[in-house]
Amino acid sequence: MAFDGIVVANLVRDLKQTLEGGKIQKIAQPEKDELLFTIKNNGETSRFLVSASAGLPLAYLTEVNKPGPMTAPNFCMLLRKHIGSGRIVRISQPGLERVIELEIEHLDELGDLCRKKLMVELMGKHSNIIFCREDGLILDSIKHVSAQMSSVREVLPGRQYFIPHTEDKADPLSVTWEEFVSRVCASPAPVQKALYQKLTGISPIMGTELCHLASLDGDRSACDLTEPEQTHLYRTLTLLMEDVAAGRFTPNIVYRQEEPVEFAALPLTCLEGGEYETKTFSSISVLLETYYAARSRTARIRQKSTDLRHIVQNALERNYKKYDLQIKQLRDTEKRDKYKIYGELLNTYGYELSGGEKELKCVNYYNGEEVRVPLDPQLNARENSQKYFDKYSKLKRTCEALTQLTEETRREIEHLESISTALDIARKEDDLVQIKEELMEYGYVKKRPQGSKKPRITSRPFHYVTDDGFHIYVGKNNYQNEELTFKLASGNDWWFHAKGIPGSHVIVRSEGKELPDRVFEQAGALAAYYSKGRDGDKVEVDYIQKKQVKKAAGGAPGFVIYHTNYSLVAEPKELPEGLTELP
Repeated sequence: MAFDGIVVANLVRDLKQTLEGGKIQKIAQPEKDELLFTIKNNGETSRFLVSASAGLPLAYLTEVNKPGPMTAPNFCMLLRKHIGSGRIVRISQPGLERVIELEIEHLDELGDLCRKKLMVELMGKHSNIIFCREDGLILDSIKHVSAQMSSVREVLPGRQYFIPHTEDKADPLSVTWEEFVSRVCASPAPVQKALYQKLTGISPIMGTELCHLASLDGDRSACDLTEPEQTHLYRTLTLLMEDVAAGRFTPNIVYRQEEPVEFAALPLTCLEGGEYETKTFSSISVLLETYYAARSRTARIRQKSTDLRHIVQNALERNYKKYDLQIKQLRDTEKRDKYKIYGELLNTYGYELSGGEKELKCVNYYNGEEVRVPLDPQLNARENSQKYFDKYSKLKRTCEALTQLTEETRREIEHLESISTALDIARKEDDLVQIKEELMEYGYVKKRPQGSKKPRITSRPFHYVTDDGFHIYVGKNNYQNEELTFKLASGNDWWFHAKGIPGSHVIVRSEGKELPDRVFEQAGALAAYYSKGRDGDKVEVDYIQKKQVKKAAGGAPGFVIYHTNYSLVAEPKELPEGLTELP
């Protein structure tokens, strides 16, 4: 998901149509790195939002008004002073750079007509909004960049503005065949990577799209392409750039389920079909506003769960350290049997000692090998023997206690890891309520005051139906796992879970019928996806009829035991083909 040069080109085209020739009526700075311009043009008022946030740089037309602070920041005051009632005479994009240049005409203090430039740089963490004179001298910027911060370019008042040199990159709008071959096709990197590394304004997803359009394996080394393949790739790029130059854009967002996974100003044919769904938009601004609103919702869930994640992570780290220490101490008790044997050997051969010896050489009658038993010369044979028996008894008691403690710590770690996985699965704020309740129950979060009202639980398990009519349920947390397995499921229903790692219980209602093989594969893919192994290529999944699953004695909610099972290897998928998610 990148605000690349092609998206900027689409945005500039829309801005030219809407804002060019318009008069700036209002400038606000709602956030420290964000500006909102209100512009009137052809009798209509438009708002242009620009953000130089390192985490979320953006620019688009919007209908939403965002009020600024009571006291405007200095940069906002400077813009108001110079261009507060200026006219936007030209909007452009240098090459295919992620830069929007606004040329603004206004009257100076003496009433003379002059021009200024506002450079909007949408370059990830290097994003900035820079205000310049017509000759490129920087008057100010929303972010100051000193020589200590960047060796490439200073962005300070009085410095000359220039676009940072894009090292070894060519402009795809004007790249020649010779340049393309010498830059892209000479690279040892994979083709899709070479495209965005050697061409300005091309994002990784557009590099993948170009390879797909040219029917090339994007993972092949670019320098291994044959001459016909090089020609075909160059021709594909040229046709794509002709669409960009002519303004033939198709703003679209690619969704997987309800989650936006990519957006682009041109069709992404490499992500068509299967689990992906593409939605086109009337303008790039509508797309960006929609996308960032959806991303904001996701960020809000992450933010809402931050405190819970912090609690779980701290508890996990404490338990990891405790477990490592307990294991180390447990290993130290492994020598207890040696002390027992030493004591027995001293009882057997101690009569040979005359007193004052530092060791006893004798044969270990358990294995027939010679052994040297260290002695305290101050003690006699019987006292040395008792000393070893005392050590043995102490280590034995320690071993028994540590074995129990280690098992308890291991179970606590597994419980916390299952809660951490549930936090990763959560889609809505409602999903966090049950997780917090579980943390309260087990003492990780302070319980609510006695008599206070318990929150209403509205979160429900994921519910799918297969093309064959079988219903599949997936628990979002331990409480839901418990309910699905021991309340919803009947004995002959099928139960799925990722092998040996935290994850959701997946229940397939069999209704007394035999499941087709594809249903096992679909349920396995869901069990793999809603587990700690969701980012892996393949996950081993155990499955068994529910009647074989028993609740672990004294275990946390959702923890079970089973002794016989089948296994399959599944590719994690949020929505396997042939499934429909029900509300």
